[in-house]
Amino acid sequence: MDLPNQDTIFVIGHRNPDTDAICAAIGYAAFLKASHPEVDARSARCGELNARTSWVLAQANVESPRLVMDVRPTAGTVCRREPITVRREETFLSVYRKMVEHGFRSLPVVDEDGHIIGMPSLQELVQLFLPATSTDHDANRHVRSSEANMLAELNGSFPNGRPPTTHAEDYILTVAGSSLATAEARMRRFPKSSVIMLVGDRPDVQRMALCSGARCLIVTGGFEVDDETTALAREKGVPIILTPYDTASAAQIVRFSRPISDALIADCIRFKAKTPLKEVMAAVHDSNQPLFAVVDDDGQKLIGVISKSDLVDVPRTKLALVDHNEFSQAVTGADEAEILEVLDHHRLSGDLRTREPVRFINEPVGSTSTLVAMMYRLRGLVPDKSTAICLSAGLIADTLKLTSPTTTNTDREILPWLAELGGIIVDDFAAGFFSAGSMLKDNAPEVAIESDRKTFEESGWRFSLSQIEELGLDEFWKNETELLEALKKLVAAQGLHFAGLLVTDIARHNSVLLVVGDERVEAAVEYPRIKRHLFELNGVVSRKKQLLPYVCRLVGRLTA
Repeated sequence: MDLPNQDTIFVIGHRNPDTDAICAAIGYAAFLKASHPEVDARSARCGELNARTSWVLAQANVESPRLVMDVRPTAGTVCRREPITVRREETFLSVYRKMVEHGFRSLPVVDEDGHIIGMPSLQELVQLFLPATSTDHDANRHVRSSEANMLAELNGSFPNGRPPTTHAEDYILTVAGSSLATAEARMRRFPKSSVIMLVGDRPDVQRMALCSGARCLIVTGGFEVDDETTALAREKGVPIILTPYDTASAAQIVRFSRPISDALIADCIRFKAKTPLKEVMAAVHDSNQPLFAVVDDDGQKLIGVISKSDLVDVPRTKLALVDHNEFSQAVTGADEAEILEVLDHHRLSGDLRTREPVRFINEPVGSTSTLVAMMYRLRGLVPDKSTAICLSAGLIADTLKLTSPTTTNTDREILPWLAELGGIIVDDFAAGFFSAGSMLKDNAPEVAIESDRKTFEESGWRFSLSQIEELGLDEFWKNETELLEALKKLVAAQGLHFAGLLVTDIARHNSVLLVVGDERVEAAVEYPRIKRHLFELNGVVSRKKQLLPYVCRLVGRLTA
């Protein structure tokens, strides 16, 4: 099949993964890499490893697959990382130039720690420079800036014998474009300590502004001031800025040297990185905000930004599903992911739907690991030693070393081939595997039930079936009461009609079945009853081929 280049594909089994689900994921990821070297295929899991699976990975010297519990696209997965940012002390003009240069209508403002403090938009910047009313003729004269900001944006020099101040102040902007008398009269209209006088090569006006106590003198047109004027300015404590810009341009630049902190809106919409994309899309749908910040879990540090255009064609996580074919058993968010392949040996059921055609392989063999091995052989490839050990373990686990009723001739043919490649003796390996741990002895009842549990929907019934394989039933009898209570809690928490726990004695190939929930189900069970809620299932060892078909027929009769 054609697989996308340079895209990570997660090969992942079902929730509460058993050994076959883990080993099939490891094996199929290795197969994809071998058959498509350009593809970045990685095994994953959506649940913890049980003791036996951990034993297998140790024998194979293979790292545990990556834990992936949710593949839904989030704000963090779709945002643009390392965004263009500005600091609060930067000027409107510098921020505007960054917006134009990079094609943004908004930019995030961050502090020295990278924390988001605002998201001014181009529209908001423009509105701050438009007079609120046509009757206020002096509105455009009001300027908020600092000596340092004005000096930087005017590309000027500062011949004052001291550094420019950096704190923002409120100024009144006046321009000496008329006679000395007119300039002096205009200056008297405003508090002298707030007046910025813009003037060209006019020493008389310059000295008037200095002697009148102007707040700042800006000399435009690239003109210098003589030593006498410089000395007077220092005597009066009036700073001078020399700029190459003409007076008209300088007046606009001074207005735009306002710090961007004046335009910050604290309540701008932002999203934490883990916010599901569906929530993001709903929140931005009717918003006029052009850009949205994505922050860390604390809601402060900027990670990236999202625009509405980023939400048009969102990249989805690419998955290859193994050992299951139902969304109800898949990793959370699988219905929002891009499913490329399904490799399974269970019945077809559930709600698995895809947007595009996919490769779907479903064979009635004893394990998905068997299917993976078949893929190697069909392509003329040979798994390495570690992969062969993992696939052997998955096959042994799901077929109970070829004794389960699910075992096929294909399984019997594949296992010796894998064992030889892995350098293992099947009987010895199987003995070590099944004795590696007791789920009931090593775990709390709630954990044991979840270790290999699947939820099903059939004939309007929603139910759960767990299976635990033990060497003997001693641990079951010790924990029977606690397991019963754990099943009752599961039914209530998951809103199930009923739940069953199949505990299989892999040495004697018998099982017991614990059932709680709808009393009609328990009453309809035809297997020998040991006591209330508990039945003896001699010869039953397979949930897939024996228990599940029986339960489906049972609920079918109750529904009819």
